[in-house]
Amino acid sequence: MKILILNCGSSSIKYKLIEMIGEQTLSYGIMERIGMHDGLLYHHFQKEGELKEKKLVMEIPDYNIGIKLIINTLIHSKYGVINDEKEISAIGHRVVHGGEKFASSVLIDADVKQDIRDCIELAPLHNPHNLRGIKACETLLSGIPQVAVFDTAFHQTMPKFAYIYGLPYLLYQKYDIRRYGFHGTSHRYVSERVSELSGESIEDIKIITCHLGNGCSISAIEKGKSVDTSMGFTPLEGLVMGTRCGNIDPTVVFHLIGREGLSLSEVVTLLNKQSGLYGISGVSNDMREILQEVKANNSRASLALEIFCYQVRKYIASYAGVLGGVDVLVFTAGIGENVPLVRQKCCEKLDFMGVKIDKEKNELAIGKEAIISQQSSKVKIFCIPTNEELIIARDTKKIVEILINKETKN
Repeated sequence: MKILILNCGSSSIKYKLIEMIGEQTLSYGIMERIGMHDGLLYHHFQKEGELKEKKLVMEIPDYNIGIKLIINTLIHSKYGVINDEKEISAIGHRVVHGGEKFASSVLIDADVKQDIRDCIELAPLHNPHNLRGIKACETLLSGIPQVAVFDTAFHQTMPKFAYIYGLPYLLYQKYDIRRYGFHGTSHRYVSERVSELSGESIEDIKIITCHLGNGCSISAIEKGKSVDTSMGFTPLEGLVMGTRCGNIDPTVVFHLIGREGLSLSEVVTLLNKQSGLYGISGVSNDMREILQEVKANNSRASLALEIFCYQVRKYIASYAGVLGGVDVLVFTAGIGENVPLVRQKCCEKLDFMGVKIDKEKNELAIGKEAIISQQSSKVKIFCIPTNEELIIARDTKKIVEILINKETKN
């Protein structure tokens, strides 16, 4: 069974084609600048046992054309990996927001599309594009089952006292204002993977997972279930991120409107696009560039680094309190997988919890699975590259197999 994974953003489509026998990635890539004349497609594919890359420049006016070009690339005689689009058994879509409706992945039908549409108010920058991808596939790959895998679903196991805000309860009842959490497929993947690597049942270990990239979130996981997470009603809450501010006093918003004369939309842009590492450092939202500036004695870059690691450390300690202890600490995503200095600084002063990082192991763990804690550390520390697409593929396969079995019985 070959499954196509699609992640449709505001002007990009990420894709991956996975052969589920052996869970082998046949091809992956990203299409950028949708809606522009100079669209780009970076296509990676397996050919004769080697991973190769093809860059294509083309006009990509909309999602229908974009997905059609991806399909044509996958079946291309020179850099394709399948002979015909009919080899695609199912399509798995990353959908950002499922609200309270979805606690697991689902087969997409008319009702599910309406539910995703109903969540647009909660994720106006994401859900509309997810829907466009779904509709394009209905036209281009008619008859092929599609599955929605929600970023928010994994966190639907949080207890009510963890997701209700200190606002009038009526606002939750009227407008669904609550903590939802995001990066759910990533937190789920690394928590399940760390159970496999440690040889311990996920039911028996308390895990804190740190997804640190341009967007950042931390989750407390008990018995394989999310019991708390740092992102909230939107992905703005929680840690300082690449361009997002994370937690601030809500009064700051009104202060900015009054003192700077900003409109509400301008404040939203400032908090989401001009803050975080970028806003503090004045240099970049990219941790690699910030670290270069730190070496050049840029004080604001150094401050951005310290704030970032301090907040991660604070969340780790607080979630140990939520869990009543911690057995495993996991770092993942772009920064978490590739920046040893950040991991080291995030673990500083956590000795009282039994967190002891091994500096040598940590330095060697870049973009690969590794245990990076000292032998004497009570808490095992892991670096695990995330694989959200594999979670989407596994869920899609499971749902489609159930569908096939039902049709066979009928």
